[in-house]
This record gives sequence, C-alpha cells and structure tokens, in this order.
Amino acid sequence: MKKLNYDTLKESGYKGYILEKAPEKVLQFGEGNFLRAFADYWFDMSNEKAGWNGKIVLVQPIANGLTDMINAQEGLYTLYLRGSMAGEKIDKKRVISSVSRCLNPYTSEGCDEMMKLAVSDDLEYIVSNTTEAGIAYDPACQLNDKPASSFPGKLTQVLFARFNAGKSGLVILSCELIDNNGKELLKCVKQYASQWKLPEAFVKYIENDCLFCSTLVDRIVPGRIRDEKEVEKLEAANGYHDDLIDVGEVFGVWNIEGPEWLSDKLPFKKAGLNCPVVPDVTPYKKRKVRILNGAHTGFVPGAYLAGFDIVRDCMHDDIVKGFMNKMLNDEIIPTLPLDKKDLNDFAAAVSDRFNNPFVNHELLSITLNSTSKWLARNYPSFEEYYESKKELPKCLAMSFALLIAHYSNEISALDETGLLCKRPAGNNYYVKDDRPVLEFYYERRNADAASLVHDVMSNTSFWGKDLTKIPGFEALTVKNLEFIRANGASKAFESCL
Repeated sequence: MKKLNYDTLKESGYKGYILEKAPEKVLQFGEGNFLRAFADYWFDMSNEKAGWNGKIVLVQPIANGLTDMINAQEGLYTLYLRGSMAGEKIDKKRVISSVSRCLNPYTSEGCDEMMKLAVSDDLEYIVSNTTEAGIAYDPACQLNDKPASSFPGKLTQVLFARFNAGKSGLVILSCELIDNNGKELLKCVKQYASQWKLPEAFVKYIENDCLFCSTLVDRIVPGRIRDEKEVEKLEAANGYHDDLIDVGEVFGVWNIEGPEWLSDKLPFKKAGLNCPVVPDVTPYKKRKVRILNGAHTGFVPGAYLAGFDIVRDCMHDDIVKGFMNKMLNDEIIPTLPLDKKDLNDFAAAVSDRFNNPFVNHELLSITLNSTSKWLARNYPSFEEYYESKKELPKCLAMSFALLIAHYSNEISALDETGLLCKRPAGNNYYVKDDRPVLEFYYERRNADAASLVHDVMSNTSFWGKDLTKIPGFEALTVKNLEFIRANGASKAFESCL
C-alpha cells in the first residue's frame, strides 16, 4: 500500500478539506502526537473555516524525532477524534494538511532552515510543547551553538536573528503543562539575553514587540492506535499507509491569555473554534483542575473498591455518576469564580469525556499518587466550601474517607511495587504513591478507624496543615470510614445522594 502524501491522497479519492500550498506562518517546537492533534488541528480548521491560508513548520525539540517520517508524508497525517458528545458516540476522521515540513535543528541543514524561517516576513506565530521540563534555563547554552540545546535557548537565537533583521515581533503560544508557561518562557529568554550580553534594544523588542502568551490546553490525546488489526482495517478503508496516525478525544479547548486585539488577529474566533482569548488563564486552569481532575480523584478510589475497573463503566452506574455530579454541582462549582453556565457546561462535558467508548481508562492507574492529588484537586474546593457555608461538604468529605479506605483495605505487604491491599471482591491490588506515604499506611495496617483517621489527618507532611483542626471533620471521617468498612463503597456513595 502506498504511503500517504498528496499524490496518494488524490488517488485514494479523499473528499475532505486539503490545502497543499500556503505561506509558512507558524514555527512550532514539538512534533509529537499532542500538538498534531491539538494546535495543528486548530490551524487546519482555521484554513478551512476562516481562510487563514497558513502552514506550520515543525521543529523536533530533541535529537531523536519524527522529522524524516513527517517529511516522507509531506506533512500529511490522519487524525481521528473519538469520544462521546451529548451521549452520542463520535468517530471523526480528518487528514491534516496544515503542516508543510519538519526540521531537525541538530543537523546543519535543519538549523540553517530554522534560522532562515526566523527572519521570514510570513512568520507570525511560534507554538511550543516541549514537555514540562522544556521551559528551563540552561546556562551551558551559548549564542553561537548550532543550535542551543535548550528550547528557550533556541527561541532566543530565533528571536535575536529576527530582531537583527528588523522584522516584526511574533506571538508565542506556549502549551507546556506548567503554571504561567508563557511568562516562564519569557523569563528564560531574558536570562539568555543577559548571559549572552545581547543589546538592551533586543530586550525591549521581546518585551514590547513580541507577545508571550500563557495558554491552557485541554484535550486527551491517546495518540497511537495499538491494535494492529484496527490499523490495517482503517488503512484499507483509507487507501493509503500512514505512519503518523494520531488519535485525540472529541472535546478540546485552548484558552489563550492575551489582550483583546489578539482575539481578532488569531484565526480561531473567525473559524468558530473553541480557542478563546482571555485576560487570565488562571480561572480556567482552576476550572479544569477542580472539575475534571477533581472529579477523577473524588470518585475513583472509592469506585475501584466498589468493583469498577474503568472510568466509562462508572458513568453507566447511577450511584457513582450521581455522586460525582452532586459533588461537582453542589460542592465544587459554587467555589469557582467563573460564569455558572460556563462551569455547568464544562461539568456536563466531563461526563461525556469519562464515557468515551474508545478509551479504557483504568481506575487503578488514576489512583497513582492520590494523596497529593486530593490535596491539589479536592482540598481547595473543600476548604472554600467550608469557609463560605460554615458546614462540611458531604461528598468531598466522603471522598476523603474513601481515599483512606483505598490506602488501608486489608494491607498485607509493602514491597518495591507498592502497598499490597485487598479489594472487597477478593483480588489484591497495589497502592502506588511516594514511599513515605506507603510506609505511613503500612505501619498503621492494624490500626482501628479512629486511630488511623487521626494520624492521617494530623500528618502535616501530607496536607501542609493539621486537618483535625477543622471542626467536625475528624469525627465525620471516622464515621464515614467505619461505614465504608461495614457497608462497602457503593453504599457510601449512595449515602451522599
């Protein structure tokens, strides 16, 4: 079967949107599955829906990457967006044609092409996703390196070349999963400007002419289809072989922090896409962490004890889903500083996302490091609810007791894999967390509910504070844990409804 390229695509009879030639307007650091199912998809949609007429040049951020594979397919790849929307199963295919080529900057040719594009009149945007570790200052990088090893070092080289050529500033859209990603990236570039003794005029250029945007990305991207028979079936239907098949969930949102004029400059609003420009992404990150991630951590440890194995099955159980929705609607959403319709719509989408018929998301994998997750995702909602209403949130309090139950159910061993516990159904399972957490629970494997709860809640190394100081919380947690042990997790969920 012929490999995907423009000629093969034409021969296959593909009827979807394709743009073969256009100016290269985006330089993108990162060529992996996520950006190709996220940013490159949005720009591709903008070509079709808004006449943006632009192409993206990818740069592989590390020495080993996908450059040869991408260029062999002339930048084309097949994207499947799969999931559930309003309870309906969705499986959409699209050939993405927004990518023109990929560069390996660790070759002399690739580095020269990157610097040539840096001074192009067509260039408008830089996009990046170089992992959480990518936005880091490495003083070993030098201006004359070809290229600098760090991503911020390469970006400084690109911007300095553009400054020297007298070209206009760029919009930088950082997608790395760290707080204030755009601001942190600008901070690194300014550190290189200082280290390399670049002119003050360049510092003013990156501060005033360029715009470093912090952004919040939200789309689950499984990436590969691991079932070889499914791949063969899809390629037979497509009429071509694709080494770069990518898969993402249907839901997607790209919150971009920036001034009002950016909304009109970017092509997304005109294309009707879910990529809003907002004055501050912080509330949207809080929305994602508290609702999406908080829902997971709030029900998953208990759902596993109740006999469920994957997230989707939980969404088909009225008790577990009812508990999740009550926790979100009554206890979490009221603490968030955004429009209530926006929050309710986001929460409704969570059920669809968790009900994705194409993803078997294992509950036990989600429980990894649940102690720190509950602190980051659920405790802020718990605290703000209590402070505003002067009463304990019933579901969040139960989620805390279910967390303790998950970490302490018939502990039999502690080994290199983790803390070995037994599920009520009879099978063993491993709790995985930081070693001090596991050792703490193992040492208390024979403690009664009251003693265990007191020790857990008063452990300031877990929570940064003594949770027994919250009036009534310790007594309620002891009561809840005893109820869970006597009646099971499902009944515990049901007691909150």
